[in-house]
Amino acid sequence: MKKLLFGAIMAVFTLGFVSLAIKAPYVYAAQPTVNLGTAAPFAILSGTPLISDTPTSVITGNVGLYPGPGSAIGLLCSQVTGTIYARDATGNICFTVNAPLLLTAKNDLTTAYTDAANRTPVTIVPDELGDTTLTPGVYASTSTALQISNIGPLVLDAQGDPSAVFIFEVSKEAPGLTVGPGSVVQLTGQAQACNVFWRVDTATIDTTAVFKGNILALNSITVANGANIEGSLLARDGQVTLINDTITVPVCKTTTVTPKLPNTGSASLENSRTLLAISLAAVAALVALASFIIVRTKRAN
Repeated sequence: MKKLLFGAIMAVFTLGFVSLAIKAPYVYAAQPTVNLGTAAPFAILSGTPLISDTPTSVITGNVGLYPGPGSAIGLLCSQVTGTIYARDATGNICFTVNAPLLLTAKNDLTTAYTDAANRTPVTIVPDELGDTTLTPGVYASTSTALQISNIGPLVLDAQGDPSAVFIFEVSKEAPGLTVGPGSVVQLTGQAQACNVFWRVDTATIDTTAVFKGNILALNSITVANGANIEGSLLARDGQVTLINDTITVPVCKTTTVTPKLPNTGSASLENSRTLLAISLAAVAALVALASFIIVRTKRAN
Protein backbone atom coordinates (compact mmCIF):
# COMPACT_ATOMS: atom_id res chain seq x y z
CA MET A 1 0.00 0.00 0.00
CA LYS A 2 2.85 2.39 0.80
CA LYS A 3 4.43 1.68 -2.59
CA LEU A 4 1.12 2.39 -4.30
CA LEU A 5 0.77 5.66 -2.36
CA PHE A 6 4.30 6.75 -3.24
CA GLY A 7 3.75 5.91 -6.92
CA ALA A 8 0.51 7.91 -7.04
CA ILE A 9 2.09 10.96 -5.44
CA MET A 10 5.05 10.84 -7.83
CA ALA A 11 2.64 10.53 -10.76
CA VAL A 12 0.82 13.66 -9.59
CA PHE A 13 4.04 15.69 -9.40
CA THR A 14 5.35 14.33 -12.70
CA LEU A 15 2.16 15.07 -14.62
CA GLY A 16 1.94 18.50 -13.06
CA PHE A 17 5.47 19.29 -14.22
CA VAL A 18 4.77 18.00 -17.73
CA SER A 19 1.56 20.05 -17.87
CA LEU A 20 3.52 23.21 -17.14
CA ALA A 21 6.26 22.36 -19.60
CA ILE A 22 4.12 21.19 -22.50
CA LYS A 23 3.24 23.71 -25.21
CA ALA A 24 1.09 23.68 -28.28
CA PRO A 25 2.86 23.61 -31.64
CA TYR A 26 4.40 26.94 -32.53
CA VAL A 27 3.41 28.64 -35.77
CA TYR A 28 5.41 31.37 -37.50
CA ALA A 29 3.46 33.65 -39.80
CA ALA A 30 4.46 32.95 -43.39
CA GLN A 31 5.96 35.74 -45.48
CA PRO A 32 3.31 37.42 -47.63
CA THR A 33 4.19 37.85 -51.27
CA VAL A 34 5.75 41.09 -52.48
CA ASN A 35 2.96 43.07 -54.16
CA LEU A 36 4.16 44.31 -57.54
CA GLY A 37 0.93 46.20 -58.17
CA THR A 38 0.59 47.41 -61.75
CA ALA A 39 4.15 46.23 -62.47
CA ALA A 40 3.07 42.59 -62.12
CA PRO A 41 2.05 42.00 -65.79
CA PHE A 42 5.41 43.31 -67.07
CA ALA A 43 7.99 40.80 -68.20
CA ILE A 44 10.32 43.78 -68.71
CA LEU A 45 10.07 47.22 -67.12
CA SER A 46 13.02 49.55 -67.53
CA GLY A 47 13.96 53.03 -66.40
CA THR A 48 16.56 54.55 -68.65
CA PRO A 49 18.26 54.81 -71.09
CA LEU A 50 16.94 51.85 -73.12
CA ILE A 51 15.79 48.27 -73.62
CA SER A 52 18.12 46.56 -76.09
CA ASP A 53 18.05 43.15 -77.76
CA THR A 54 20.27 41.35 -80.20
CA PRO A 55 17.47 39.64 -82.11
CA THR A 56 15.53 37.82 -81.48
CA SER A 57 14.36 37.28 -77.91
CA VAL A 58 10.91 35.83 -77.23
CA ILE A 59 8.96 37.66 -74.52
CA THR A 60 5.64 36.70 -72.95
CA GLY A 61 4.22 39.55 -70.90
CA ASN A 62 4.11 43.32 -71.17
CA VAL A 63 7.12 45.51 -71.84
CA GLY A 64 7.57 49.12 -70.75
CA LEU A 65 10.17 51.89 -70.59
CA TYR A 66 9.87 55.02 -68.44
CA PRO A 67 10.98 57.81 -68.38
CA GLY A 68 13.02 56.98 -71.48
CA PRO A 69 11.38 57.67 -74.87
CA GLY A 70 9.59 55.11 -77.00
CA SER A 71 12.44 55.23 -79.51
CA ALA A 72 14.71 53.64 -76.86
CA ILE A 73 12.74 50.38 -76.88
CA GLY A 74 14.73 48.11 -79.16
CA LEU A 75 12.12 45.40 -79.63
CA LEU A 76 9.79 44.36 -82.41
CA CYS A 77 6.13 43.82 -81.60
CA SER A 78 6.38 40.34 -83.16
CA GLN A 79 8.76 39.36 -80.35
CA VAL A 80 6.27 40.14 -77.60
CA THR A 81 3.13 38.29 -76.59
CA GLY A 82 1.66 41.17 -74.66
CA THR A 83 1.69 44.95 -74.96
CA ILE A 84 4.71 47.20 -75.43
CA TYR A 85 4.03 50.44 -73.58
CA ALA A 86 5.88 53.67 -74.38
CA ARG A 87 5.92 57.13 -72.88
CA ASP A 88 5.51 58.81 -76.24
CA ALA A 89 4.93 58.08 -79.92
CA THR A 90 8.60 58.17 -80.99
CA GLY A 91 8.86 54.37 -81.14
CA ASN A 92 7.34 51.70 -83.35
CA ILE A 93 3.80 52.38 -84.53
CA CYS A 94 2.60 49.18 -82.84
CA PHE A 95 3.63 50.47 -79.38
CA THR A 96 0.89 51.61 -77.00
CA VAL A 97 1.46 55.13 -75.67
CA ASN A 98 0.45 55.30 -72.01
CA ALA A 99 2.74 57.44 -69.87
CA PRO A 100 0.40 57.49 -66.79
CA LEU A 101 0.31 53.69 -66.64
CA LEU A 102 4.10 53.47 -66.93
CA LEU A 103 4.57 56.05 -64.17
CA THR A 104 2.23 54.12 -61.88
CA ALA A 105 3.99 50.84 -62.66
CA LYS A 106 7.40 52.37 -61.91
CA ASN A 107 6.07 53.77 -58.62
CA ASP A 108 4.67 50.35 -57.71
CA LEU A 109 8.06 48.82 -58.52
CA THR A 110 9.73 51.29 -56.15
CA THR A 111 7.23 50.36 -53.42
CA ALA A 112 7.86 46.64 -53.99
CA TYR A 113 11.65 47.18 -53.92
CA THR A 114 11.37 48.95 -50.56
CA ASP A 115 9.01 46.29 -49.20
CA ALA A 116 11.40 43.48 -50.10
CA ALA A 117 14.30 45.40 -48.56
CA ASN A 118 12.54 45.63 -45.20
CA ARG A 119 11.46 42.01 -44.78
CA THR A 120 12.53 40.14 -41.64
CA PRO A 121 13.75 37.84 -40.22
CA VAL A 122 16.72 37.49 -42.56
CA THR A 123 18.78 34.31 -42.87
CA ILE A 124 22.39 34.82 -43.92
CA VAL A 125 23.60 32.46 -46.63
CA PRO A 126 26.94 32.01 -48.41
CA ASP A 127 27.56 34.09 -51.52
CA GLU A 128 27.45 30.94 -53.66
CA LEU A 129 23.94 29.50 -53.94
CA GLY A 130 24.68 26.80 -56.52
CA ASP A 131 24.13 23.21 -55.32
CA THR A 132 21.95 24.45 -52.44
CA THR A 133 18.38 23.70 -51.33
CA LEU A 134 16.43 26.43 -49.53
CA THR A 135 12.98 26.55 -47.97
CA PRO A 136 10.73 29.65 -47.90
CA GLY A 137 12.12 32.73 -46.20
CA VAL A 138 14.20 35.89 -46.57
CA TYR A 139 17.88 35.43 -47.46
CA ALA A 140 20.90 37.74 -47.70
CA SER A 141 24.53 37.13 -48.62
CA THR A 142 27.42 36.86 -46.18
CA SER A 143 29.17 39.75 -47.94
CA THR A 144 27.95 41.96 -50.75
CA ALA A 145 26.98 39.66 -53.61
CA LEU A 146 25.06 36.54 -54.55
CA GLN A 147 26.02 34.13 -57.30
CA ILE A 148 24.64 30.93 -58.75
CA SER A 149 27.29 28.84 -60.46
CA ASN A 150 26.95 25.70 -62.56
CA ILE A 151 28.07 23.42 -59.73
CA GLY A 152 24.54 22.17 -59.11
CA PRO A 153 21.07 23.71 -59.14
CA LEU A 154 19.74 26.15 -56.59
CA VAL A 155 16.62 24.31 -55.45
CA LEU A 156 13.78 26.31 -53.91
CA ASP A 157 11.52 23.92 -52.02
CA ALA A 158 8.07 25.27 -51.03
CA GLN A 159 7.36 22.08 -49.04
CA GLY A 160 3.93 21.63 -50.56
CA ASP A 161 2.78 25.24 -50.14
CA PRO A 162 2.22 27.01 -53.50
CA SER A 163 1.92 30.37 -51.72
CA ALA A 164 5.38 30.06 -50.15
CA VAL A 165 7.57 33.12 -50.69
CA PHE A 166 11.33 33.34 -51.26
CA ILE A 167 13.07 36.74 -51.02
CA PHE A 168 16.77 37.27 -51.75
CA GLU A 169 18.52 40.49 -50.76
CA VAL A 170 21.73 42.08 -51.94
CA SER A 171 22.85 45.45 -50.57
CA LYS A 172 22.67 48.41 -52.93
CA GLU A 173 26.42 48.87 -52.47
CA ALA A 174 27.01 45.37 -53.86
CA PRO A 175 27.87 44.11 -57.33
CA GLY A 176 24.52 42.37 -57.19
CA LEU A 177 23.39 39.00 -58.51
CA THR A 178 25.49 36.94 -60.92
CA VAL A 179 23.98 33.84 -62.52
CA GLY A 180 26.70 31.80 -64.22
CA PRO A 181 26.59 30.13 -67.66
CA GLY A 182 24.46 26.99 -67.70
CA SER A 183 23.38 27.42 -64.08
CA VAL A 184 19.89 26.45 -62.94
CA VAL A 185 17.31 27.69 -60.45
CA GLN A 186 14.90 24.81 -59.84
CA LEU A 187 11.49 24.96 -58.16
CA THR A 188 10.04 22.03 -56.22
CA GLY A 189 7.39 21.30 -53.58
CA GLN A 190 4.83 23.43 -55.49
CA ALA A 191 7.07 26.52 -55.41
CA GLN A 192 6.08 29.15 -57.98
CA ALA A 193 8.27 31.65 -59.80
CA CYS A 194 5.71 34.40 -59.11
CA ASN A 195 6.60 34.16 -55.40
CA VAL A 196 10.38 34.34 -55.84
CA PHE A 197 11.97 37.82 -55.57
CA TRP A 198 15.54 39.01 -56.06
CA ARG A 199 16.12 42.54 -54.71
CA VAL A 200 19.49 43.63 -56.07
CA ASP A 201 21.50 46.59 -57.31
CA THR A 202 22.35 44.94 -60.65
CA ALA A 203 21.85 41.48 -62.11
CA THR A 204 23.75 39.52 -64.76
CA ILE A 205 22.37 36.28 -66.15
CA ASP A 206 24.86 34.42 -68.32
CA THR A 207 24.45 32.19 -71.37
CA THR A 208 21.95 29.29 -71.35
CA ALA A 209 21.10 29.82 -67.67
CA VAL A 210 17.68 28.69 -66.46
CA PHE A 211 16.42 31.25 -63.98
CA LYS A 212 13.26 31.62 -61.87
CA GLY A 213 11.86 34.67 -60.12
CA ASN A 214 11.28 38.39 -60.31
CA ILE A 215 14.37 40.60 -60.34
CA LEU A 216 13.78 43.95 -58.63
CA ALA A 217 16.92 45.87 -59.61
CA LEU A 218 17.87 49.37 -58.59
CA ASN A 219 19.98 49.66 -61.74
CA SER A 220 20.62 47.51 -64.81
CA ILE A 221 19.82 43.91 -65.74
CA THR A 222 21.90 42.10 -68.38
CA VAL A 223 20.95 38.75 -69.88
CA ALA A 224 23.43 36.93 -72.14
CA ASN A 225 22.72 34.66 -75.09
CA GLY A 226 20.17 31.87 -74.80
CA ALA A 227 19.00 32.28 -71.20
CA ASN A 228 15.53 31.06 -70.23
CA ILE A 229 13.79 33.11 -67.55
CA GLU A 230 10.46 32.45 -65.87
CA GLY A 231 10.17 35.77 -64.12
CA SER A 232 10.18 39.53 -64.54
CA LEU A 233 13.12 41.80 -65.30
CA LEU A 234 12.25 45.03 -63.49
CA ALA A 235 15.03 47.63 -63.58
CA ARG A 236 13.94 50.65 -61.59
CA ASP A 237 16.55 53.18 -62.72
CA GLY A 238 18.62 51.28 -65.29
CA GLN A 239 18.40 49.51 -68.61
CA VAL A 240 17.58 45.93 -69.62
CA THR A 241 19.88 44.21 -72.15
CA LEU A 242 18.89 40.96 -73.90
CA ILE A 243 20.52 38.61 -76.40
CA ASN A 244 18.30 35.96 -77.96
CA ASP A 245 16.59 35.02 -74.68
CA THR A 246 13.23 33.66 -73.56
CA ILE A 247 11.43 35.72 -70.91
CA THR A 248 8.05 34.64 -69.52
CA VAL A 249 6.23 36.68 -66.89
CA PRO A 250 5.19 34.33 -64.04
CA VAL A 251 1.54 33.87 -63.15
CA CYS A 252 0.55 32.38 -59.79
CA LYS A 253 -1.66 29.32 -59.94
CA THR A 254 -4.17 29.17 -57.10
CA THR A 255 -4.21 25.84 -55.28
CA THR A 256 -5.99 24.86 -52.10
CA VAL A 257 -3.48 23.36 -49.71
CA THR A 258 -3.07 22.72 -46.02
CA PRO A 259 0.58 23.57 -45.30
CA LYS A 260 2.53 21.71 -42.68
CA LEU A 261 3.00 23.59 -39.43
CA PRO A 262 6.62 24.18 -38.39
CA ASN A 263 7.61 23.35 -34.84
CA THR A 264 8.74 26.84 -33.89
CA GLY A 265 6.93 30.14 -33.45
CA SER A 266 4.08 31.57 -31.38
CA ALA A 267 1.66 29.12 -29.79
CA SER A 268 -1.93 28.73 -30.89
CA LEU A 269 -4.19 30.00 -28.07
CA GLU A 270 -6.91 27.46 -28.80
CA ASN A 271 -4.47 24.54 -28.75
CA SER A 272 -2.90 25.83 -25.54
CA ARG A 273 -6.29 25.97 -23.81
CA THR A 274 -7.16 22.45 -24.95
CA LEU A 275 -3.88 21.01 -23.69
CA LEU A 276 -4.21 22.89 -20.41
CA ALA A 277 -7.74 21.56 -19.85
CA ILE A 278 -6.62 17.98 -20.56
CA SER A 279 -3.61 18.34 -18.27
CA LEU A 280 -5.65 19.81 -15.39
CA ALA A 281 -8.25 17.05 -15.69
CA ALA A 282 -5.54 14.41 -15.54
CA VAL A 283 -3.90 16.05 -12.51
CA ALA A 284 -7.27 16.28 -10.74
CA ALA A 285 -7.90 12.58 -11.34
CA LEU A 286 -4.51 11.62 -9.93
CA VAL A 287 -5.00 13.89 -6.92
CA ALA A 288 -8.34 12.18 -6.24
CA LEU A 289 -6.68 8.77 -6.51
CA ALA A 290 -3.89 9.80 -4.16
CA SER A 291 -6.43 11.15 -1.63
CA PHE A 292 -8.37 7.87 -1.77
CA ILE A 293 -5.22 5.85 -1.17
CA ILE A 294 -4.22 8.06 1.78
CA VAL A 295 -7.64 7.64 3.41
CA ARG A 296 -7.55 3.86 2.93
CA THR A 297 -4.07 3.74 4.37
CA LYS A 298 -5.10 5.68 7.50
CA ARG A 299 -8.11 3.41 8.03
CA ALA A 300 -5.97 0.31 7.62
CA ASN A 301 -3.59 1.60 10.29
